[in-house]
Amino acid sequence: MAVAFRYDKDVSPILGKVYRPIAQVFFFSQNKSRWYEAWMIVDTGADYTLLPRYFSKRLGINLEKDCKIFKTSGIGGEEKVYFLKSIKVKLGNWRRDIPIGFLDRDDIPPLMGRHQFLETFETLFSSNHRVTFSTSK
Repeated sequence: MAVAFRYDKDVSPILGKVYRPIAQVFFFSQNKSRWYEAWMIVDTGADYTLLPRYFSKRLGINLEKDCKIFKTSGIGGEEKVYFLKSIKVKLGNWRRDIPIGFLDRDDIPPLMGRHQFLETFETLFSSNHRVTFSTSK
């Protein structure tokens, strides 16, 4: 079985029309006993999954107590990351326990990263602006 999503179409002041591969993902909050939806950019360049800070409040995660804090650097420079060892996620009918990081800011989109998540699927980025996930099992 496979699950597919259309790319998100946006307008860039430099590039004009751009398409971003997105996927609907759900995160489970242990504290609130419910699933929360996130539309995530499928980012093969992200080592691990990253969420903006506001998502920690939604999920009932105390960044200072529940997470390990470290610095990371990327295109935007150096950032503080609050790293949570494991959270339950759902993509279509599949569930995973994955590590996630929360950036110390809210102005970034949720990013689906490779480690223990994107790398667990066969992922196809098609020229007709669709991203399809499947498993070989």
